[in-house]
Amino acid sequence: MLAPIVSVIVPVKDEAEAIALFIPAVKAALEVALAGFGPRKAYEIIFIDDGSIDTTLGVLLAARSVHPEIKIVSFSRNFGKEAALSAGLDHASGAAVVPMDVDLQDPPELLSAMVAKWLEGYEVVYGVRAVRDSDSRWKRLTADWFYRAHNLVSDDKIPAHAGDYRLMDRRVVEVIRQLPERSRFMKGLFAWAGFRQVALPYVRPERAA
Repeated sequence: MLAPIVSVIVPVKDEAEAIALFIPAVKAALEVALAGFGPRKAYEIIFIDDGSIDTTLGVLLAARSVHPEIKIVSFSRNFGKEAALSAGLDHASGAAVVPMDVDLQDPPELLSAMVAKWLEGYEVVYGVRAVRDSDSRWKRLTADWFYRAHNLVSDDKIPAHAGDYRLMDRRVVEVIRQLPERSRFMKGLFAWAGFRQVALPYVRPERAA
């Protein structure tokens, strides 16, 4: 079987309500983004259940029975988002990989632009929050302080207000998978990996659920 073109990685913890909104929105966006690739298996959506204690896993299992594109990795307990992202990279088989939040604050509509930039030759296409009106004033201030402080002391700069939402070519994914760190800071590793990168600004909406 041919590997999918795009693997979407979705860490979830106690997100039963959001999953039902996320799946149709992302599937519709992926169908548009990958319309030019023909009939081959175009995508997979990998949910990493990070120790949920609500009905998240049951909702995912039910969704997988309807949507064969869905894969599920279920942790034995909560290990945190960085571990979930790492597990997603290990299980993704696509030519490109996209980590996303399940609450739709990472707008699926941006996927088409990400794929277009990838086809132009960029190996990392990362989203940058141009407007953070959905965040509280305190959240905006602390986020700004974090990026400023990190980039002041580190040789490996993180693009300001870039989150985990990005498209990475398979070559980038394989480099990150080989890194030996167990306690990972994924935004830093994504930036450290290098390759040809480009930013895509977007407006971050409110949580869908």
